[in-house]
Formats: sequence, structure tokens, C-alpha cells
Amino acid sequence: MSVSLFEKQPAHNPLATVLARAGEIILGKDRQIKMAMCCILARGHLLIEDVPGVGKTTLSHVIASLLGLQYQRIQFTSDLLPADVVGVSIFDRESSTFRFHPGPIFSQVILADEINRASPKAQSALLEAMEEHQVTADGETMKLPEPFFVIATQNPSHQIGTFPLPESQLDRFLMRIKLGYPDKAAERALLKGEDRREMIARITTAMSVDELTALQRDVAKIFVSDALVDYVQALILHTRDSAHFEMGLSPRAGVALLRAAQSWALMSGRNQVLPEDVQAVAPAVVGHRLRPVTNGDTKILDPAQELIRAVPIP
Repeated sequence: MSVSLFEKQPAHNPLATVLARAGEIILGKDRQIKMAMCCILARGHLLIEDVPGVGKTTLSHVIASLLGLQYQRIQFTSDLLPADVVGVSIFDRESSTFRFHPGPIFSQVILADEINRASPKAQSALLEAMEEHQVTADGETMKLPEPFFVIATQNPSHQIGTFPLPESQLDRFLMRIKLGYPDKAAERALLKGEDRREMIARITTAMSVDELTALQRDVAKIFVSDALVDYVQALILHTRDSAHFEMGLSPRAGVALLRAAQSWALMSGRNQVLPEDVQAVAPAVVGHRLRPVTNGDTKILDPAQELIRAVPIP
């Protein structure tokens, strides 16, 4: 029988506190909040795709504030340059040398707001940072602070002034989620309630950096059986063999799926991964990595659900 990892400290569960207090501000989106925390515990980056005004920026700010992390927001626009993200070297007349001035990327939580409104050249400024937690400028490599987590928001591709994210950029996001419109009760509470910005201004830290890094280490300790690995491999192989997808999942996608499932199991209070954990995170992990093949008028609307339905649990 599985034993909850949180039973060690029943009087103080910082993770539950973060989820509960985030839910008081982001109303009616408990699953999306849990998925966002699952992503950061798995040491991944999060892409939020949705129409403007549904709380994407608010969610990122709330998470950073509750975790007590340094937070920087970068507004991506069509004229954004890589130097606006990474930083720039400026000549210092007193020392007759160039001094590097760090950009906003040197923070623990980065909000890349409306990332697909910037050109691919500007988007590429995040690639090294997201993969290796470092940046290279003027031939010098500089480490980024830890923990390091990117939350990017993306507008639907049909909106004016958007550039599609290349596959290499998409693959660096562990998860992609959508917030969607609030239900009637949540929207009524928003209309009658306090301004969210004022609520965010009063947020106090609910989890220390040490507690966060300890939970991230615990994710790697969640037991994964050989049978569970068989199931994950079967899912990956199906995407490569199926005629429904243009390209199969990469090994990095498989690692991401397993790591996210471990994080979901920990958040569910278990010390081992079940197939249900894989299925719970699969839509967020593989949805942006799979491109369905269009055959005439037939197209798979939900690649992740099609994948789960096609591959039986061993």
C-alpha cells in the first residue's frame, strides 16, 4: 500500500497551502493550478495558451509570489531583440572596457508574456536558458539562478500578429495547458470580488526555496516500476508507428512524460507512479509535441486522448 510522502509533516503541508491560496485568487481553475505546480516540481517549463484576459499572467505572478521567488515579466513584441532578454554589453569609459548588463532572464521565474508575438530570432534567446539554465553572451557563459522556471503565455495562432513557435522551442516546454473561460459561479465571484492585483500585492510566501527544492528532489525518488516504463514506452512507440501523427515523440518527450507523472504522483500523496498518473499529465505533456495528420476532412482533435485510447495498459 502506498504511503503519502506528506504524512511526514501533517501539521505543515506547504504544497497544499500553495494550491489552496492560489485557488483563492485564480477561481475555478484548481486542476490548472495543480498542473502548473506539477510542472515546476518536475523542474520543467510551462506554456499557457489561451485568449487574452483569462488569467494567464495572474497565474504566473501568483505562483512566483507564493513560492517567494524572484519574478520578471518580459513582454514579447515584434520588435523585441535577444539582447532585451539576455542583456547587453555597454562600453564603460572609466575602465575602457565593455561591461555586461544582465537582462531580465537572470531571475528565478520568468514570464515570457505573449511569446508568439515576437520573431523566432527573439524567441531563440530563451533556448539555451531553458535547456541548460545558463546564457552565453560575448563568449562568456553565465549560470542562471536556481530554481529557474519559465512560464510563457501564447495567444491562439489565428490571432493577428503572431509567429508560430518552432518545434525546438515547443519541445523545451514540459507542459502546455489552457485556462479557458471561468464557469458561471467563478466568473460571478470575479465580477463581485476584489481586484486580483490588489490580492496579489498582499500575498505572502507559503513555501520556502528549501522546501521547494526538497520537493523537487522527492519527485526523482518516486518509484517507477518496470511495467510502468513498459507502458510509457508503448505510448512513445505508438506515436512513431501510427499513421495519425506526422512525427513521433522524441526520447526527451518520453523523459518529460515520466518525470511529470512522478510529480503528479507525489502531489497525489503516493510514492509510486500509476498508469493513471501518466494519463493525467499526458494531455499537457504530449499535446503540443504531436501534430496530427490531416486526411481529407478527418483530423484528430485531441492527440493525447487518442493516444491513451489506442494504447492499452499492460
